[in-house]
Amino acid sequence: MLSLYRDGDIIIVAPAAAVRRGDRVVVMTTEGEVLAKQLKRETAKTVELASLNPGHPDRVLALSEITFMAREIWRASSAINSPL
Repeated sequence: MLSLYRDGDIIIVAPAAAVRRGDRVVVMTTEGEVLAKQLKRETAKTVELASLNPGHPDRVLALSEITFMAREIWRASSAINSPL
């Protein structure tokens, strides 16, 4: 299965924008892991993230595990600049 994102893609996020269910988000965990997922649900204690690639599992993170979460507002594919 092809990934939605390719190595070299540029993703722009809006840290000040409110995130809503269904938004594509970029999340950084306290362990330094960076995830690009779709926000399924946010509760007072957890965030549920849906994988955009069926080859990767959905994730549920405690809010205490998240250092950064922002809504994706634009993506430029590196495939546009790749030689044929």
